[in-house]
Amino acid sequence: MSAVATRADCKPRRPAAVTTLSEAAVLRPNHRWKVLGIGVAANACFSATFSGIPATAVFLRSGYHLSNGELGLALGLLGLGVALSELPWGLLTDRWGDRRVLLTGLGATAVWLLVMAALVVPSPTQIPGVALLAAALLVTGLLGGSVNGSSGRSIMAWFGEGERGFAMSIRQTAVPLGGGLGALVLPSLASAHGFTAVFGFLAAASAVSTSLAWRWLHEPPAHDHAHSSSAAKPAGPAPLRNPAVWRIATAIGLLCFPQVAVLTFASVFLHDFAGMGTAVISASLAAVQVGAMVMRVWSGRYTDRHGNRRSFLRLCSMLSVAAFTVLAALVLFSAQLLSGQAPMLSLAIVAMLVVAGICVSSWHGVAYTELATLAGASQAGTALGLANSLVFIAFFLVPIAIPGLLVLCSWAGVWLGAAICALIAWPIFLPPTDSRKSA
Repeated sequence: MSAVATRADCKPRRPAAVTTLSEAAVLRPNHRWKVLGIGVAANACFSATFSGIPATAVFLRSGYHLSNGELGLALGLLGLGVALSELPWGLLTDRWGDRRVLLTGLGATAVWLLVMAALVVPSPTQIPGVALLAAALLVTGLLGGSVNGSSGRSIMAWFGEGERGFAMSIRQTAVPLGGGLGALVLPSLASAHGFTAVFGFLAAASAVSTSLAWRWLHEPPAHDHAHSSSAAKPAGPAPLRNPAVWRIATAIGLLCFPQVAVLTFASVFLHDFAGMGTAVISASLAAVQVGAMVMRVWSGRYTDRHGNRRSFLRLCSMLSVAAFTVLAALVLFSAQLLSGQAPMLSLAIVAMLVVAGICVSSWHGVAYTELATLAGASQAGTALGLANSLVFIAFFLVPIAIPGLLVLCSWAGVWLGAAICALIAWPIFLPPTDSRKSA
């Protein structure tokens, strides 16, 4: 708290700098790991919201009396809220600093989820309409969009080039960590206690993360901050005028389309098509998230050592193409058989869904590090906000598109479409001709 108190006495244009030797001594040794831990906690809380709520899709559909189309609209608007707010939050982060933005956004998210727990839940006398539910989820996304850019910028400031991929990948494990916890906890809460418990649990988690950020999230001492910034100067023009930044951000957004398909409708797929119960569904989604966590940490360390981020991203794209193609083929083959004649095939479908989900969820830390490095540490908030605006366009469009695809071409078409999106992302990750040696 002393670092905050002394800011009023510092130069007004450098509010993030720590100015006394005692403060520097307190913050310098291993404080960057506390900052990283706060980033993990904040992202995990919001991931439990935007990934955990879709894991309750079966209960949302029954509890709020929704059709598949209405369910897709409600879940899609959660993603649209994040998509609309990520870039403004990112620009604000580069102007205000990560501490102010993270505290404002995460604290407001906690308050809003508490309001939802009180007012936007089914009761014996009243069931909220789809419009109210969708609007509430839209606001949740608008507020939660503050988390990614602010926490990512703090990591770029605190960690050097040789550690950034590893640190950013650890931070990105928060997404599957939060999603996995949400998948394990929220469906059971929804089933046993209703959505008051679901939204209340998420509100409490966000409030705890806000308090941790208030206590520990600071920017580095002035001399460390200057060194960190000089080590990560922009590689080109400002992010929104940099074609390389737009290229990576676009590829990130495209590769998220198949990932979002798994996160939002895998529970419905496993329930309706594969005939699985709540325990198997929760375990399958949790396995996807745990596998993604492990792969993100490993990939961050691996690419830091070998300097091959672009190559790794292309590999993830092609593995995702292969996994979703196999899943679509298994679904198509299973649809030709009579129900109940191929239990092993059902298990194979569940296993392949987990594999595909891990493949398409393992690259985020590497991609965000590459993007933030291109933009430079001082403008990382804007670049990460741009990427996540495109990412959450997927969270908006995919849940809306899947019910239509189901009508036109069944679940096999859904997973084949996921493979096509990953295939389109592959060439976009190719570096420009004049920089291939650095890939």
